[in-house]
Amino acid sequence: MGPISFRRLTEGDLPLMHRWLNTPHVLRWWGSGVQTMAEVAEKYLPYITGAAPTEPYLILCEDTPVGYIQTYRINHWPDYARHIGVDDDTAGLDLFIGQPEFIGKGLGPAVIRAFLREVVFGSFGARSCVIGPAEDNHAAIRAYAKAGFRFWKRAVVPGESTPEYLMRITVADLAEERATP
Repeated sequence: MGPISFRRLTEGDLPLMHRWLNTPHVLRWWGSGVQTMAEVAEKYLPYITGAAPTEPYLILCEDTPVGYIQTYRINHWPDYARHIGVDDDTAGLDLFIGQPEFIGKGLGPAVIRAFLREVVFGSFGARSCVIGPAEDNHAAIRAYAKAGFRFWKRAVVPGESTPEYLMRITVADLAEERATP
């Protein structure tokens, strides 16, 4: 596994997002079924243009796109924020590895730690971050725990098929993890 980096999602990336969002391993946990190219554009163009308060990025491994990651201030999405209850300086984080050959290779925790340092706690300036996998997404929960997230609480969010298993990390937790030999 080579160096990990991130770049903002662009309109030119939407065909790649369309392909990834319709692969079985992404469909299982992300979205609500097969999506057309028009549906992908409708959802992600507002993120790309800044019309919606979510910052979208591609995950790059040796400059090759391998997945998608996004962050947002949870309180900028009031319906969601009402169900989980967080401070104003809390970011949310969502991601998936799109390229099947990168699944199960240990990439997730490294990607998350790098993104937290560079973007969420770096340029975005959040003080804590929450991620909410489905309770039965055991692989994601293990990856998030390896990245330093800890169980915080369960939340029932309307529109979600199962409760979210909310996990949380603070900027201090990440700094502490880096200081531990």
